[in-house]
Amino acid sequence: MRTGSNLPAVGEYNQTLVLDLIRRSPEGLSRVELSARTGLSAQTLSNVTRRLADEGLIVEAGKVISGPGKPRTLLKLDPRSRFAVGVHLDPVVDTIVVVDMAGEVIVHDEIPRTPHATPAELVDAVGAAVDTIVERAGISRDLVLGVGVAAPGPFDARGGRLLDPPLLPQWHNVNVREDLGAVTGLPVLVEKDVTAAMIGEMWFDRSDRLADAMFLYYGAGVGLGVAIAGAPVRGRTGNAGGIAHVVVDPDGPRCACGSRGCLGVSIEPRVLLAEAGYDPGDAGDTRPHLDRLVDGARRGDSRAVEVLERAGERIARALVVTNNLLDVDEVVLGGPVWERLAGVLGDTVAARVASDPVSTSTRAIVVRRSLVGLDVAAVGAACLLLDGAFAARPARMMIAL
Repeated sequence: MRTGSNLPAVGEYNQTLVLDLIRRSPEGLSRVELSARTGLSAQTLSNVTRRLADEGLIVEAGKVISGPGKPRTLLKLDPRSRFAVGVHLDPVVDTIVVVDMAGEVIVHDEIPRTPHATPAELVDAVGAAVDTIVERAGISRDLVLGVGVAAPGPFDARGGRLLDPPLLPQWHNVNVREDLGAVTGLPVLVEKDVTAAMIGEMWFDRSDRLADAMFLYYGAGVGLGVAIAGAPVRGRTGNAGGIAHVVVDPDGPRCACGSRGCLGVSIEPRVLLAEAGYDPGDAGDTRPHLDRLVDGARRGDSRAVEVLERAGERIARALVVTNNLLDVDEVVLGGPVWERLAGVLGDTVAARVASDPVSTSTRAIVVRRSLVGLDVAAVGAACLLLDGAFAARPARMMIAL
């Protein structure tokens, strides 16, 4: 349903627009420059910047002489004006971070796990980790916008409930938003991990290059975060990004869905290790074994090289298919498994996607590694709060019903 707007909503949008421009300009912007970029009148802009300064979000940062006339005052973001906590619930390791307004990680930690813990005990452990990391960061709790939680899907976007994520069976039907909010006393947002990763990359990368982009998240599972026209694409239920069952190799391993060669099973860490003869045994954490696989490839182990090159081709095929559908400008690759394999997979994937004749018939496509790095899902979870409060999107002008 389409809704209208009103003056307060327009004013809020103008404020977020100006803040967003200042945030994306670390060197600072003058009011004259802001007026030219936004089209706002000098009076309106003066009112907007005064409100932002009163809220502590921006500061005056010296003057600059540019042509005739009096020097112009530069306005910059105060990155320590607000903070957010991000939690990534992952089958291998749960991570937690505190980020500032610029998306920079202030503190990072891992959340201790209790074997066979109940959902209530898991929520309590996350709540305790939130309290501990905020204290370690040395920041006032009043400046913390809230807690963002990134987790594998499926989940109930409206209710903030993890439904039955195959990768997190212990979190079955847990209302993370409500339960964690009660434990911490902070607002809680819950997001699918791949969408959170896309949001984190968009917030951290201050350019406008990610207006139309895909983020391939490769961890214990694989998924796709998507941004179109500068906004994350969540889908009707919030569970967009399912790419695991795109068939990339008809002769590949059998998937639980009944098909052969689905992307998810074809690049699942244990499958790659088995194909290369690196048996991880019963270990739940495959990270050390993946490191051995990469080391073997770098030392010239032909079997390891073959397995990883094939994995790169499989990833590239899935990206080519989805990009032909979505038509984006940039493809970002990240996640905990990708960060381990990027050194040997990156060139293969980038070359294959960038050379696809359909995708590149009208322009070149950038394929790159995540700027955020290993903690992109946790950082993205924190950025949910920043994005929700301060992102400049026209939808802010719509009246909520």
